[in-house]
Amino acid sequence: MKELKLVILIEVKPGKAQEQINLYEKIKPLVLKEEGCLQYELNRVEGSDVNFILIERWKSAESLALHDEMPYMKEVDSISPSFRARPATVFKLNNL
Repeated sequence: MKELKLVILIEVKPGKAQEQINLYEKIKPLVLKEEGCLQYELNRVEGSDVNFILIERWKSAESLALHDEMPYMKEVDSISPSFRARPATVFKLNNL
């Protein structure tokens, strides 16, 4: 199985950063308990009030696919447009 690494760029609407942080803090313990989750870490871009980077590592594509189907992730997908400026940009990384 090949490990997956994701870097996800998130931009929130002005004044909505705390909503992003609160949602992340709510689901982080659940995500970290998922089988196959190796890392799930939200970072704020230095000097920005609206930009975040989410770093995820998964044991396999299968574990990531299961993650996307979790009920709390479907809830996140329905809530996040209310405070995000645009859909997140997801980059899947390959080791060189």
